[in-house]
Amino acid sequence: MVEIATVRFFSEKPTDQFLAHDLFLRIGDRCIVATDRGVELGMVVDLRRAENLQEQRLHKALRKATERDLYLHEKKKDREDFAFNLCRKRIKVRKLPMKLSKVEYIFDGSRVIFYFTADHRVDFRELVKDLARQLRTRIEMRQIGARDEARLIGGLGCCGLGENCSKLFLKELSSVSVRTVKEQGLGMNLNRLSGMCGRLKCCLNFETGGNGGGCLNCSAEH
Repeated sequence: MVEIATVRFFSEKPTDQFLAHDLFLRIGDRCIVATDRGVELGMVVDLRRAENLQEQRLHKALRKATERDLYLHEKKKDREDFAFNLCRKRIKVRKLPMKLSKVEYIFDGSRVIFYFTADHRVDFRELVKDLARQLRTRIEMRQIGARDEARLIGGLGCCGLGENCSKLFLKELSSVSVRTVKEQGLGMNLNRLSGMCGRLKCCLNFETGGNGGGCLNCSAEH
C-alpha cells in the first residue's frame, strides 16, 4: 500500500494530496512537495494508505523539510515585501489603473505572482519587463476581484469574532444576489450587509429563514 499525505500550504493555495512513499511523514511535519506551480513547502495535516491509485494522478512529496528549508521559507517574506514595494512604485511611475493586493513567491523561487485589482483590463506588459529585469525570475500577473482580495489580505471579520470567513473556511467565493437578501427579509442596509470587500457578505448565502442562522461568526450582526 502507498501512503498519501494531505498537505496544507502557507499561502492561499488549498490543501492537496501527495504520494509520500517511504518518507515516514507524520501529521504536523513540514515537507517539500512538487506542484503544478513548482516546488513548495507545506504541512502534513492528514495521512492515509491506499491500495488502488489507478484513478488518481497525484504529485509527489519529495522530502521532509530541513532546517534550511524552514529558514528559506522565513526569508521568503522579505523577498515578497521587496517585490511588493518595487511593483507598487513601477505601477505609480507608469500610471497604470490597477491596485496591487499581494505578492507571493513560489518557494523554489521559480516565479513570483502579483495579485491585483482593476476596474478594466490593464496592459501590464511593460510593467512585467520592469519587474523581470529587477527580480530575475518568472513574473505572473493575476487580476482578482474584491472578494478574492479580501481572502488574500485576511483580517478581522465584520462580526469582530475572528478572521473573515472568506479566508477562514470558504473554498469557493460565490456571488451574493440582492434577491437572496430580499428573500430573507433583511432589508437593504448596505452598510450592515456589506463585508470588508465592499460586496454583500458571503455568509448571506448560508442564512436560513432570515433569522441569522447561517455563519456563526456573522450571526451577531444579523
